[in-house]
Amino acid sequence: MDSHAAAARIVGEADLVGFTAGQLLDVTKALTMILALPQSAADRVDALAVATGQGEEWRLTHAIRSWETNPDLRHLLVANGNPAEETYVEPTLAHLRSLGLRRLDGVCVQAGPAPDTGRQAAWIAEQVHGRRIASLALAVSPYHLPRAYLTVLKALDRSGLRLPVIPVPVAVSPDTPVPETGATAYDLLPGEVKRILTYADEGWVATLAELQQYLRWLWSRHGSLLVGAPE
Repeated sequence: MDSHAAAARIVGEADLVGFTAGQLLDVTKALTMILALPQSAADRVDALAVATGQGEEWRLTHAIRSWETNPDLRHLLVANGNPAEETYVEPTLAHLRSLGLRRLDGVCVQAGPAPDTGRQAAWIAEQVHGRRIASLALAVSPYHLPRAYLTVLKALDRSGLRLPVIPVPVAVSPDTPVPETGATAYDLLPGEVKRILTYADEGWVATLAELQQYLRWLWSRHGSLLVGAPE
């Protein structure tokens, strides 16, 4: 989980020396296959979830824009962030309204703090179960999206749930400094790679084998959702 002391956000090449070429190749495969899923399928799901954090308000504005322009979405799930962050702003309805939220019916905000991605994912899985959500889109900044996606898949699997989850990379330049650290996506991606590998060993994120199994199921059972073909 994110609160693990060994999991720094910004790492250098030396911090990845302990991992094998095969492990790094597995992460490359996972990143490619996740980000290659058709984003257009997010227009045809039941719910949209957004994981907040790092002062990245663009995560919320992107999700709110999608929510307001797609009346077919039945639920907007807003996962809370980490109050220990200097840039933390509680995602209250008043704050969401200030970012353009108008359609309130179906909006659900995580009430308590979520200091790490694992707790955000567990809450999302709870909402999926409790609200009987049949398909889900996950909106997060691109550098963080693969790890968030793998963490949500693991949380759903732990809860005995399997449903289509569509990754939605938030529209933001990779050169944009993240408010919490001032780092760019280029700076932060190596740390995400290390976290994926570390947390996979600890059972917090789906492994490449688990992702492959899930994607095989997704494409075989829900190909029409992915490509927009008529049922």
